[in-house]
Amino acid sequence: MACAELLRYPAAILTTAAFVPQAWQSWRTRDLSGISLPMYLLFTLGVACWLAYGLAIGSLPVIVANGITLCLASVVLWLKLSAPR
Repeated sequence: MACAELLRYPAAILTTAAFVPQAWQSWRTRDLSGISLPMYLLFTLGVACWLAYGLAIGSLPVIVANGITLCLASVVLWLKLSAPR
């Protein structure tokens, strides 16, 4: 396996793990006042596209990382959309 291919695993783990604290804090506190709705809408759509791409090329790291990230981002997005305004 080439060195460049080995980078995809830690990249997938780190970028996915980066969303855990935000999702956890949003879930725990229900305070989403600092969360941008347009940003999370665009981000969630982008992650869904990356997941579709990973499925199309059959790349397990892309599929797993973006599947998990899509779940985490969707939780934050759902909380933001359902929060009282």
